[in-house]
Amino acid sequence: MALVIVGLGNPLKEYEKTRHNAGRNVVELLAKQEGLDEFVFNKTSNALVSKGAIGKENVTLVLPETMMNNSGRAVSAFVKSSKAAKGLLVIHDDLDLPLGTIKIVFGRGSGGHKGVESIMRAIKTKDFARLRVGISAIGKKNQAKKVIGEERVIKLVIGKWKPSEEVAFKKVLKKAVESARLFIVEGIEFATQFANTK
Repeated sequence: MALVIVGLGNPLKEYEKTRHNAGRNVVELLAKQEGLDEFVFNKTSNALVSKGAIGKENVTLVLPETMMNNSGRAVSAFVKSSKAAKGLLVIHDDLDLPLGTIKIVFGRGSGGHKGVESIMRAIKTKDFARLRVGISAIGKKNQAKKVIGEERVIKLVIGKWKPSEEVAFKKVLKKAVESARLFIVEGIEFATQFANTK
């Protein structure tokens, strides 16, 4: 099965170190660690694409060059059927998880994430794997601190990491990359067990 790993984010330079680009950061680091080809712009999908082998599996890494809310367009160029969606892993930031936490889910709703919604609409299924990377402050009982109001949510997600958060993010970034690698090499059950265990 062709495996497609998508890192969600916003392409412009001004968004580089923002929380919203957590998914994109994971895929960039995965490509670097695995020594895959440089990302090349693919006009058809409007995305940066890198292809290669990880373990024995052939994999296509995709960084949509559209803004986050239009990510589906890039993904639909690589995932043409609900059967093909079984080989898709979308990596994205998640407000419902505290920073330092990651989680793999399959076949779940978007949780209000506009980039994920765009992909579900474009490929006409929600039956694919997602690696959620927590970006929220830690509240009570180690849960994500709720952010109320659209303006505050936008400000948080497109805001840059604070220095202390960046340290925590770099740590969880390594775990996220390893989870993606396990998804490719060992399959979703193995990767989920690794990602979802503290």
